[in-house]
Amino acid sequence: MHDAVKDNIEKRAKRVIAALKANNMEGWYLPDAAGVREFVEKLIPEGATVANGGSMTLAETGVMDLLASGRYEFLDRTGLAGEELGKLYRRVFSADWYLASANALTEAGEIYNVDGNSNRVAAITFGPENVLLVVGCNKIVKDLAAAKERVEAIAAPANTVRLSCATPCAVTGKCEHCHSPARICCTTAIHSFQRIPGRIKVLLVGEPLGF
Repeated sequence: MHDAVKDNIEKRAKRVIAALKANNMEGWYLPDAAGVREFVEKLIPEGATVANGGSMTLAETGVMDLLASGRYEFLDRTGLAGEELGKLYRRVFSADWYLASANALTEAGEIYNVDGNSNRVAAITFGPENVLLVVGCNKIVKDLAAAKERVEAIAAPANTVRLSCATPCAVTGKCEHCHSPARICCTTAIHSFQRIPGRIKVLLVGEPLGF
């Protein structure tokens, strides 16, 4: 990536971080993904109870490996299903830290997420004492209209393929506003101004990450 592009990304990211802070959310910027795991390790105290929402970004940056390293009490949902998974989803609300990403982040400091089961947007909204979202620069958009467009054109179709969901968008590559039982776009959450200062934290990374 050319230095001029990196400079532009950093300037835009810092404007977004300023908007997040105006909305009572914390924000930081890292120029590349290589520093994410170390940043998270320094931020979250050893022994903390941690949980996560589904996120390619956390996997790509090594954060999932960190959560499972034994450093934390990890509420790990891997391999769980049915009633057992439902119980864990509810335990997550008492976690010290919840980690995920975002489907989009507007220049006005608004976090835009769309879920199927809604466990991720629920935990971001209420429950865990701290929420940390790791977000690549590819997810910064102008406004909420662009955020919706990004989910329908990029995030949702890509995730249905990744998760082997039998939905129209997995075939066509674009949102068909379906009523499929496998639909992953069921609940939309927009996090703007927050009453609890600093509970939601965003680590912006100057590289494309996730979908």
